[in-house]
Amino acid sequence: MGERIGKEKVEREAGYLYFIGKDGYVWRAPMKRTKGGSKKKVGTEQIRKDSGYMYYIDKQGYVARAKMKNA
Repeated sequence: MGERIGKEKVEREAGYLYFIGKDGYVWRAPMKRTKGGSKKKVGTEQIRKDSGYMYYIDKQGYVARAKMKNA
């Protein structure tokens, strides 16, 4: 599976999509069904992205990465 690389825990809210932006910070954006809300930076830890990896927020709320097969 993946390896945890972040040290900061992100608290999730229902109705939002969490992702790692191009700037390396964790962002959240409202899903289509969520009324109101806007895109917002929620993390303070900057992640340096390496080529060939997929970055995501794991179930515990930490940033993790997994090697992509065809990269």
